[in-house]
Amino acid sequence: MIYDIRHLTTYAYSRPVPFARCVLRVLPREGAGQRVLTSTLAVAPRGAERRDGVCFFGNRTTTLTIAKPHRELRIEMTSRVEVMRTAAPFPAMTRNWEEVSGLALAAQSLAPDSPAQYLYPSRLAPTVPEITDYARKSFRAKRPIFEAGCDLMARIRKDFIYDPEATEVSTPIREAFANRHGVCQDFAHIMIAGLRGLGLPAAYVSGYLRTIPPAGQPRLEGADATHAWVMLWCGPETGWIGLDPTNDLVVADDHIVTATGRDYADVSPLDGVLVGPGSQKLDVKVDVIPVT
Repeated sequence: MIYDIRHLTTYAYSRPVPFARCVLRVLPREGAGQRVLTSTLAVAPRGAERRDGVCFFGNRTTTLTIAKPHRELRIEMTSRVEVMRTAAPFPAMTRNWEEVSGLALAAQSLAPDSPAQYLYPSRLAPTVPEITDYARKSFRAKRPIFEAGCDLMARIRKDFIYDPEATEVSTPIREAFANRHGVCQDFAHIMIAGLRGLGLPAAYVSGYLRTIPPAGQPRLEGADATHAWVMLWCGPETGWIGLDPTNDLVVADDHIVTATGRDYADVSPLDGVLVGPGSQKLDVKVDVIPVT
């Protein structure tokens, strides 16, 4: 599949902001099964000091410094991305999860894609005993890891309710887990915490999911959204496999990756500081349009 993606973020401030410095992670990344054909990033107000780079995890970053007063910050990303992932293996044909855990613990590489980077608790995906116990029900002794991961993914989809009003970015996963309500970010963090609690490497992925409107209805402009899911390391032969607990889907050609990391803090689309009083209003519009 080839997709045209447009992601427009607008911050409107109640009072002029004299200074802002932020890091953007909105440009799609290259990776296995994904190729970025074109990408542009437009920022207003003009005159912002800009520095492009790549972080440790391989995500594309843009650092902006805006040193003049402004009442609005407008960030528009447009990209064309080709996605052609290899089919996932048959779940029962992968190594058992205990063996994968042992191999991950013995990993000597500290490369960004090494399982060693994703074995341990992180700030937004800490170890929570109740979540580990929940995950353990899918991981009976000697069960193939991909099969067990798919089972955990399906259980999260069944047991949790998607509710955009239930949580915020700062809501601890313990609270989202206890209430069984949340959004894709919460479900990804819960799944990651459960997997790591069992000694299995799991990464957080941000990006986009192609949405298909109901039959007979047009696709609404700007109605798509950013998305989050999980990557599970299934051993050296199989490598990383994407699992989407929000939709109970093995990641394939409908998912477009922007960034990967240990949790949301590593992949946040925008973070930084601004100097100024008053409040702000955020508006986000996303379009994911299949080209072929």
